[in-house]
Amino acid sequence: MDKLMYVAMSGAKETLATQEANNYNLANVSTTGFKAALSAFQTRGVAGPGFASRAYATAASVGWSDIAGEQQTTGNPLDVALQGAGFIAVQDPAGREAYTRAGDLHVDPTGQLLTAGGRPVLSDSGPIAVPPASSVTIAADGTVSVVGLGQTPNSVAAVGRIKLVNPPGGTLARGNDGLYRTSDGSPAEADASTRLASGVLESSNVNVSSCLVNMIELSRRFELQVRALHTAEEDGQSSAKLLQSGSAA
Repeated sequence: MDKLMYVAMSGAKETLATQEANNYNLANVSTTGFKAALSAFQTRGVAGPGFASRAYATAASVGWSDIAGEQQTTGNPLDVALQGAGFIAVQDPAGREAYTRAGDLHVDPTGQLLTAGGRPVLSDSGPIAVPPASSVTIAADGTVSVVGLGQTPNSVAAVGRIKLVNPPGGTLARGNDGLYRTSDGSPAEADASTRLASGVLESSNVNVSSCLVNMIELSRRFELQVRALHTAEEDGQSSAKLLQSGSAA
């Protein structure tokens, strides 16, 4: 009886964990540059004495989907979208280098180039500062150029170059803040082949229909596991009554 309860309990627990990942994707369906989290059930051996064939299932994150989201034209020169693989380097709240696919950038009143989430955009030498200008543009290689106040359109000056990286697969991990970091914490090397498109944004790659179907399936699976727990409890109570009847006789 305890085996049935253990299997049903662990199954319900892991189903809830998978539902949490699915809900996380749904919550970010409108987040610029978001990559859907992937999760899968994996077989684990039961530690301790007993048969080697004993196993149970666990739900675990297996990374994120690399499928590119749709690119939406905005016409805003500070909106940029990565073309293919790659990431934009930003500074996280702890002052360390992190990475994002979200290219909805803006210049704050102090002249810092920031993401929509307020993270400073980095060059190879640190955060990018933009002086007062009549226009700001971002080239395909990440070069940020300005036309100063009172200057002619031909008076273009480069003020920095966004650090673009493309680390090997499996070397990045995504944190709870949605930013990516290298597994060993060291800064990734700049990649000259990574390119941006200006005036467009990459949308989330979450498939809403698949998420909703998955939500229903996981809910039904959880209900079955809870029902199995109730069945195990009822069987245990019935067994106890039979034992009591036998003792009384």
